[in-house]
Amino acid sequence: MTCHVTLVHRTSYRYDRPVFLGPQTIRLRPDAACRTPIVSYEMDILPSGHRRTWRQDDFGNHEARVTFEDRVTRFDIAIRLTADLSPINPFDLSLCETGRRWPVTYTPAQARGLAAFMAPLPAGPHLRAFLAEVARLEHGGTLDRLVAINRLVAARIAYRTRMEAGVWSAEETLGQRTGSCRDSAWLLIQVLRHMGMAARFVSGYLIQDGADGTTGDLHAWVETWLPGAGWVGFDTTSGLLTSQGHIALAAAVRPDQVAPVTGMLDNCTATLDVSMTIHHPVDADVKKDSRT
Repeated sequence: MTCHVTLVHRTSYRYDRPVFLGPQTIRLRPDAACRTPIVSYEMDILPSGHRRTWRQDDFGNHEARVTFEDRVTRFDIAIRLTADLSPINPFDLSLCETGRRWPVTYTPAQARGLAAFMAPLPAGPHLRAFLAEVARLEHGGTLDRLVAINRLVAARIAYRTRMEAGVWSAEETLGQRTGSCRDSAWLLIQVLRHMGMAARFVSGYLIQDGADGTTGDLHAWVETWLPGAGWVGFDTTSGLLTSQGHIALAAAVRPDQVAPVTGMLDNCTATLDVSMTIHHPVDADVKKDSRT
């Protein structure tokens, strides 16, 4: 019996007059290294008459670059992907000795390659106090300690939906004691970097079962680099390690580097509508992976 789930994600921009769009960058394609198998993938863009090219950014993320020659009054992106959500054990990690011991140590070569992910922002009084609290946690091995830190963030920062753009600083999130998934993720990243660990910001889909059935949403979480295992994901909203329902789309040093859609356009009044639906297809409905 398969665990296939199809997610349909529609993003629709409407403009109050015909406008010229600059090149648009779309980061909504899972990486080939995603732990959750992607059975099929399609991206449809309207209006027609555009040019689309795929590329990888400096972090290895897949980006679709879309250009339009003519003025447009709309810009629609439809993603349809089918994922195999067979259970994954998030604790099934091949940590080497330097990854199991706390504090984690990197070789000089590893530290050079991870340097951009290890540089923290200056800590304010709230973050300094939180770091002192983290230092008092009594857990032996690396994974146990990271789980405890992640749970502490999830318990301290009450989740809220925040529609405005941008990410709060670690100081503001701790001061408010609430924040969106991206705010709490950015907080944990700063905590880990101040502790000498490499951490990166991840944007992706979260598919999960709940009281209303299976749902899908855009989500943000953290990955830290552990010797032997590589990048390991931590969800600061749930306080858990990431698993089969977390489908990474882009990962980078900063949140602004993984925005789902970026690009310039003429001055106008624009409206945005986003919808996400989940379907449970039968095997015969699953299409071949298409990335054009």
